[in-house]
Amino acid sequence: MMIEQLRLRSAKAVMVMALALVPVACGDDATGPGNTTPSISLSVSVPASAPTAAIAQGISFDRVFVGGGSTLTLTRVAMVLRDVELEQEFGECEDLPDAIDDDCEEFETGPFLLELPMDETVQTAFEISGVPLGTYDELEFKVHKPEDANEGDTSFLTQNPDFTDVSIRVEGDFEGQAFVYETDLNAEQEAQLSPPLVVTDGASVNVTFSVDVATWFRALDGSLIDPATANKGELNEGIVEENIIASIDIFEDDDHDGEDDSLGS
Repeated sequence: MMIEQLRLRSAKAVMVMALALVPVACGDDATGPGNTTPSISLSVSVPASAPTAAIAQGISFDRVFVGGGSTLTLTRVAMVLRDVELEQEFGECEDLPDAIDDDCEEFETGPFLLELPMDETVQTAFEISGVPLGTYDELEFKVHKPEDANEGDTSFLTQNPDFTDVSIRVEGDFEGQAFVYETDLNAEQEAQLSPPLVVTDGASVNVTFSVDVATWFRALDGSLIDPATANKGELNEGIVEENIIASIDIFEDDDHDGEDDSLGS
């Protein structure tokens, strides 16, 4: 199964969105067809090797990038996502009124914080229940900036106050100088599932959500950008935000190896 999306590779932080379709009994509040409701678990991992980056030796497992005579070290990368949606291609819900139809065709959650591990471990971020059985042809999610004024963000910000008006936070050092990069980027990402994802009772499918962090702080000529010059209002704010949007890739990955199954081994 191929998901039509940008295919930017190299040193990738890979978040494995395991559509582990574990059936659970539906109650009276079930929103979709069928007698069971799968759940979604999302795990986070970083590949063991990458062509344009080196993993620092020792216990820190920092990500180190070199370019144009400069050195960039990333010690933390965290993103806020919300509104993960699986849209049905067709089904029993389509003849219902619009308000109900939307609930049947889409699944939403969040906001939630994804920490991209800098080591080689695989970490489960969360598990979601409530995805109806059916055929889905699109996956959507939003990179989200939590706000105090947004009632839906209140609980999240209580637990993560550093992310007030911040959707992505990166910590590290550039040329030995410590930095904190933050952005208030709000971006919706869509991936067409081709062929569509068929969710059936007892099925098990894995989808990988891949973020190519090696491209974030890169200029067009491949040289490294000082992250301090990419914060809000700074010279390189726009190019880094564009790099972030372009770095996100989604594809089927049933063997959990961080590679698109449709491309072969």
